[in-house]
Amino acid sequence: MLTSIAGRSVIVTGASKGIGKGIARVFAKNGGKVFVVSRHLEEAEATAEEFRKAGGTAKGFAADITNMGDMQVLADAAASAYGGIDILCTNAGIFPQTKIEDLSPEDWDFVSTTNLKGTFLPIKACLPYLKKSDQGRIVITSSITGPVTGFPGWAHYGATKAGQLGFMRTACIEFAKYGITVNAVLPGNIATEGLASLGPEYAKSMAASIPLNKLGTVEDIGYAALFLASKEAAYITGQTIIVDGGQILPESMDALAQA
Repeated sequence: MLTSIAGRSVIVTGASKGIGKGIARVFAKNGGKVFVVSRHLEEAEATAEEFRKAGGTAKGFAADITNMGDMQVLADAAASAYGGIDILCTNAGIFPQTKIEDLSPEDWDFVSTTNLKGTFLPIKACLPYLKKSDQGRIVITSSITGPVTGFPGWAHYGATKAGQLGFMRTACIEFAKYGITVNAVLPGNIATEGLASLGPEYAKSMAASIPLNKLGTVEDIGYAALFLASKEAAYITGQTIIVDGGQILPESMDALAQA
């Protein structure tokens, strides 16, 4: 177990469900003091209560990641509750599926604001506290879609996920003087409520395209984030970890069949 997480103050955005909940659960299970952030207070508090019943330390908090005022209140509240901020996981994001022909400028702006601005603002707000930590860590949830692959209907989503990595590569240089590392996890197809909403045939087809022949779990992403946030990963910054069961590796479905 990565014992360096124990007792650390952790913020996870978009943590009431999906990948964010998996990340937050893994940190709570390993001794982190977790701030569960969601747009909806009831969902955030219910998730935090679930973690507490399992023996973890967690608090629910409602905030809009696209609002700087909300993010400043969040940072102050987390620092007050847990004595500072050590780890920030900027996970919250959206992925509505719309092909470019049907994509409106308003749709583009909505996804860009949520996914890109919603990465920048929590980091901006938490930075003064992260600078005071001896284990300042930022872990960004990006995706294989955009940085590595493409999929019809997700041009706007892919652009934001690639944009997160461009932001990361400069942020890690600027923050290095404070001992803060900035890294990203790139999930493939993970079993979440969002993926389930795309239907069973989509899930089945995606699993068939993965060498491990299964979808990933939210905890798979959580443990990758846990490692990047640990003291053991102190010399890793500006890097990405792809967690996709090998999905991006085969040249074709025929390559999988031959294997």
